[in-house]
Amino acid sequence: MNQQFETVQKFGKDSFEAPVKVFDAASSGTKAIVVETADYAKKSFEQNTATFEKLAGVKSLDQAIQIQSDHFKSAYQGFVAHSTKARELYTKLAQDSFAPFGFLRSAAEAAVAPTKSAARAK
Repeated sequence: MNQQFETVQKFGKDSFEAPVKVFDAASSGTKAIVVETADYAKKSFEQNTATFEKLAGVKSLDQAIQIQSDHFKSAYQGFVAHSTKARELYTKLAQDSFAPFGFLRSAAEAAVAPTKSAARAK
């Protein structure tokens, strides 16, 4: 009887603390995503500006095509790198947000365990 009371008490405490932990994880995860996205936007803008400045001084069509090709290749690589990093950050955010609710599984297993023991005893 005492063990069941302690289990219920722990469940109540964990239920109270879980949303606070989720908020902290969501806050820090969202901040990391915003910082990464802002950095990518800044780098992209700087690269676009530099490419435009190069194109402004071009004397031949071949040179302009080469500058554009280099820019597109660099922009694509930057986008892929940013997408990969963003995916990792979103995955981490989801994992960190659901982690505090792991106690629900252990509480459910603890609640089912006495029932299974009683069924085996019969």
